[in-house]
Amino acid sequence: MLQNFYFCDMAQQHQLSPELDLATDEAIEHQIILFNDEVNTFDHVINTLVKVCRHDLLQAEQCALLVHFKGKCAVKSGSYSDLLPQCSALLDAGLSAEIN
Repeated sequence: MLQNFYFCDMAQQHQLSPELDLATDEAIEHQIILFNDEVNTFDHVINTLVKVCRHDLLQAEQCALLVHFKGKCAVKSGSYSDLLPQCSALLDAGLSAEIN
């Protein structure tokens, strides 16, 4: 039986060439990066990712493990304006996050 696994992609980076204009820059996806801390429990991180980022339980668990062992994980990607309220909600929940 095959299982679907979701992995947070920390390796995805975008490089801009100097010829790109501002309209093209708007189309580039941004990411919410979640950082490890010594305060929050796995349960709190997992529940917050499910609630705020609409992860399923397996995806949230895997992201929490990556954050714990690697120090950070990209937990959501999209336009800056879509990610801003989600990143704010993560910060309000006491997690350490930023938009790249």
